[in-house]
Amino acid sequence: MRRRTGLVFVAPALALFAVFVLYPMVTAFSYAFFHWQGTSRGGFAGVENFATLFTRAPFTTDLPQALLHNVLFFVGTMLIQNTFGLTIAYLLYSRPRSRRVLQTLYAMPYLVSPIVIGYLWTLLLSPTFGPVNTLLTRIGLDSWALPWLGDPKTALWVVILVSVWQWIGFPVLLYGAALGGVPEELTEAARVDGATNRQAFFKITLPLLVPAIGTVSVLTFIFAMEAFALPYAFGGSTGNPAGSTDFVSLLFYRTAFDSGATDAIGSSSALATLLFLIIFGGAYAATSVLRRHERRITA
Repeated sequence: MRRRTGLVFVAPALALFAVFVLYPMVTAFSYAFFHWQGTSRGGFAGVENFATLFTRAPFTTDLPQALLHNVLFFVGTMLIQNTFGLTIAYLLYSRPRSRRVLQTLYAMPYLVSPIVIGYLWTLLLSPTFGPVNTLLTRIGLDSWALPWLGDPKTALWVVILVSVWQWIGFPVLLYGAALGGVPEELTEAARVDGATNRQAFFKITLPLLVPAIGTVSVLTFIFAMEAFALPYAFGGSTGNPAGSTDFVSLLFYRTAFDSGATDAIGSSSALATLLFLIIFGGAYAATSVLRRHERRITA
C-alpha cells in the first residue's frame, strides 16, 4: 500500500522525465543509426554516422579541439572551484553569525541564467568601454588591460573563471553542510592529543569530506562536458576567437542547425550520443571510485 501511494506521488515527475528527457534521448540515439535527407529518414546506416565524426571534415579537426576545451574547462573549474569553495566554506563554518548571509550572497550568481552572466561579463571585459580594463589602466596596470575575449590565449581562461565565479556558491553550500556532519568529538580528541588545527583538518576533516568533494567533482564534470550557454554568450556558435572557446555542445549546435548539410540530423545525433557516452562513462567511473572510498571510511 505504501509503495503504491509513493508511486502516485512520484508519477507526475516520472511522466515529465519520460516526456522531456528520456524520450528525446532515445529518439536522438535512434536517429544516429539512419541516413537522412533533410528531415526525411532514409535507410539503416549502422555506425556510418559515428564514423563520420572521425573521418570527415570539419569533425576531424573541430571535434578533438572542442573535446580538449571541454576537458580543460572541467579541470580548471574543478581545481579552482573545489579549492576556493572548500576554503570559503571552512572559513564561513567558523563564523556562524554571518554564515547564512554570506552563503546567500555566494549563491546568488548561480540563480541567474548563464547566458545573462556571459553577456554581462562581455560588457565588463570590453577593451573599449569595459570597467575592468578602465580600472586596470587607472591604477597603472596598463599591461594587464588586455582584449580578454579577443585573444585566443586568454578567452578560455575567461570562460573558466567566470564559470567559477557564477557556480562557486554551490560547493560552498555543499561543503558547509558536509562540515556540519563532521563529528566534533573527533577533532576535539585530536587537539587533546596535541594536533594543531591544520593537522586536525588534513588528517580528520578532509578525509571525511571526500564524498562531498567527489560529488562536486562529478557534477562539475557533467556540467563542463555539456556546457553551452556560457561559451555561446562569450564566443558565439563558432567558439570565437579562432575556435579557442569551442565546445562539443557548440559543435553539435553548428552541425544540427548551421551546417546546412543534408545528413545533419544523423551526424548531430551521433555527436549527441557520443557526448552522452562520455558523460555517462566518466560519471559512472568517478561514482564507482567514490563509493569504494565511502565503504573504506565506514568499514
